[in-house]
Amino acid sequence: MHGNKTIGLSHLRITLSDNFYIGPGRADLMELIAETGSISEAAKRMGMSYKRAWGLVQVLNEGFGAPLVEASRGGSMQGASLTAAGREVLERYRGMQEATRKAIARDVEALGALHGDMSERK
Repeated sequence: MHGNKTIGLSHLRITLSDNFYIGPGRADLMELIAETGSISEAAKRMGMSYKRAWGLVQVLNEGFGAPLVEASRGGSMQGASLTAAGREVLERYRGMQEATRKAIARDVEALGALHGDMSERK
């Protein structure tokens, strides 16, 4: 931590094809869908509209080539969940984020200290 802001990795985007990438926002949406069982609730917690969240789910499902999020409508089976592929994509993405954080930690710390030194000179 430096001041009130966290320093470190803020954005890791993994691009697999022209049609598919996963980044922190999409991963957060998938994680919240898994936690809440609801696209609507996940959208609300992220401060986005249901329409935007549903559009991202469609992009994730179509872009990957296999459904990552499964949505059920009607009756008592309403809700959404991650498919096995969705759980694996999310787990691997979170693993890549953590591995990247660890790999760059020393350099991030050094940059943070350098930034602090430079800020104090102004």
